[in-house]
Amino acid sequence: QVQLVESGGGLVQAGGSLRLSCAASGSIFSINHMGWYRQVPGKQRELVARIISGGSTNYIDSVKGRFTISRDNAKNTVYLEMNSLKPEDTAVYYCNANIKTFLPDAQDYWGEGTLVTVSS
Repeated sequence: QVQLVESGGGLVQAGGSLRLSCAASGSIFSINHMGWYRQVPGKQRELVARIISGGSTNYIDSVKGRFTISRDNAKNTVYLEMNSLKPEDTAVYYCNANIKTFLPDAQDYWGEGTLVTVSS
């Protein structure tokens, strides 16, 4: 079974930085796109950043210029470098990956989430 394990969340002061990591393991043939989502209580989960296998990226407007998504295909790992953090960035961040296994079609997998708290 495929697992996505996130790390790097925690408490940081406004203006600080964190780097989130997400490593995929299991019966993986290949990984297509990978991304980070975030969610706060009472609100819809939103896509923060996404990166495809070729390296192209996209970001939600509110994090452009502050966050950088990258991936290490050899390690099946995606990263989210978060700089100039703001209190409104506080959320549970979820790793997402579209992964091909033994099944005929690739499927989306999710991590359990890591909490990022940005204090004022």
